[in-house]
Amino acid sequence: MSKPDDLLVDIAATVESEQSNQMSLTVVVQGAVVTGRLAPEAVWRERVAEVLEDSERLGPFSAIFMSAGPNSRSQQRNAPPTHLHFHVARILQGTLGIPETGGMYRIAIEDVSAWTVGDFSYSDT
Repeated sequence: MSKPDDLLVDIAATVESEQSNQMSLTVVVQGAVVTGRLAPEAVWRERVAEVLEDSERLGPFSAIFMSAGPNSRSQQRNAPPTHLHFHVARILQGTLGIPETGGMYRIAIEDVSAWTVGDFSYSDT
C-alpha cells in the first residue's frame, strides 16, 4: 500500500492506547499471510527482549528492544502507529503455520495489501 489503510491504523492505535493483546488479525504482506494477535509495541519489545536475554549469543541485543529509541511510541504519542506488532503469530504456508508455537513479528502498516479481523489456524482432524 502506498498510503496506509486508515481503518488498520485506527485498529493499531486502539491496541496501543488500551494496552490490549486480544485483537486477532490476519494480514497479507508481499504475498505472505501472517495471522496472530496484535500487541502494544511496548509489550512486544519486552517479550522479544526476554527471549533474547535467555540466549547466550543474542543476550546483548535485548537492551536494544528495551531502550526508547528515536522511533519509540513513547516519543511519538500523537503520531499514528506505523507498525503492527504481532505475538503468537504464524506465517501460513500451505497447511502449516510457521512457527507452530507462534512468533513475534513487526510489520509496517504501509506494506499490508489486505487484512481481515481474526486469525486462522489449522488442525489435522
